[in-house]
Amino acid sequence: MASDGETFATGRADRGPRVREFQPLRRAVKLPVWGDLGIRLALVFALIMVVVLIHWFDKAGLVDHHDGDISFLDVVYFTMISVTTTGFGDIAPVTDRSRLVEALIVTPIRFAVVFIFVGTAYQFIIRRSWEKWRMARIQEKLKDHIVVLGYGVSGSQAVAELIERGTEPHCIVVIDPMEERLELAEKMGCNVLAGDATRDDTLEAVKISKASNVLVSAGRDDTSILLVLTVRHLAPHVPISVVVRAADNEFLATQAGANNVINPVRFTGLLLAGSARGAHISDYLADLASVSGRVQLVERLVTREEYGRTLDDLATGGRGLRVYRDGKELGFWEQACKKLEPGDIVVEIIPTNGDRSGKTVQK
Repeated sequence: MASDGETFATGRADRGPRVREFQPLRRAVKLPVWGDLGIRLALVFALIMVVVLIHWFDKAGLVDHHDGDISFLDVVYFTMISVTTTGFGDIAPVTDRSRLVEALIVTPIRFAVVFIFVGTAYQFIIRRSWEKWRMARIQEKLKDHIVVLGYGVSGSQAVAELIERGTEPHCIVVIDPMEERLELAEKMGCNVLAGDATRDDTLEAVKISKASNVLVSAGRDDTSILLVLTVRHLAPHVPISVVVRAADNEFLATQAGANNVINPVRFTGLLLAGSARGAHISDYLADLASVSGRVQLVERLVTREEYGRTLDDLATGGRGLRVYRDGKELGFWEQACKKLEPGDIVVEIIPTNGDRSGKTVQK
């Protein structure tokens, strides 16, 4: 199957028991915690060994006030004391060369070791604790947010379009297993979570049941359908939109619980067919789909002031195209559209104040 780059695990048989532990939003890291800590400790050890070698080759410039003899153990002891503290004075440099080495070489290394220790404490204790606390507070307040499962080509475009349409980035949560994509989503201002979205605990961590919408674009139809099943299981009433690429999988996605099934291959075919019938049809269709075009398709509930009006007399001044009433689709030419009722959902075309390049259109 074609793929736009998203990857999720597809198996559920090995999930094990569901995890109920509070799982805050988090960022993926290039190195695991112990890997990063190991590199820092290795660097400190390497710097200390450099100082040990320097002191060993320059042991003639050191004096031991205890027994007068400088052994290798004395060198190691003096190095550890001088690097980590100011020293006790039992072993000290006495020659000009040794003192110059201490001032120009050992002292900068001592500062480097201290900075590594301070940086490690900040990275692993202060910063991580603060970030975990901050993300936990954000998660507690998640409500009416949009969850995007997969931040590949389709997912990233969807997020960009949502923000362009006026959705606040902090109201969007992106789940993807790849850290590079999460970095891009975070730069957009979105909340991010590294994890496998086919697992219940991952979706529960982003309060999936309190989301306003879920957008699924996993790159593979089988994974996308599995994600739809998982979301529908945890959030029976949340609207789900999913991208599938094979026509025979559209029905499966609907059966899995998707409210909207989008087939980019089919849409591309519509654009191609439209261009064969007219040079501007595909251009207009693309214009309708994007918020940066001159016109925009909008779906909304009718307002109180529109009750009793016709579809041609909307308060926004837009051109009404269709009414959804009690699960039925009503075209603008049908008699039922002559009187809008409470609960009706209308689809209309409204003008925007920009073209596709984002420039203001002079009217």
